[in-house]
Amino acid sequence: MDQGMVIDLAMNALKTVMFVSAPMLGVSIIVGLAISIFQATTQIQEQTLSFVPKILAIFASLGLFGAWMLRVLIEFTQNLYMNMNQYIR
Repeated sequence: MDQGMVIDLAMNALKTVMFVSAPMLGVSIIVGLAISIFQATTQIQEQTLSFVPKILAIFASLGLFGAWMLRVLIEFTQNLYMNMNQYIR
């Protein structure tokens, strides 16, 4: 296993992590921004007002994007196992 293969494997792993985490992070950012605008306009500074909707939105995005995220992780793992003989050499 040479340096190019290690770099390629690490790059694919990081790309997979970014693809899998992007939907939940995006939804969390959008909901957090909406809640912070709501809190700024109404001057309500309740801590649970920011956490509970984010958690609910993340669970909803997990339900919505969960099958796609699982498919991406399965493809990465299958690719890893199929090329295992190249990595061992």
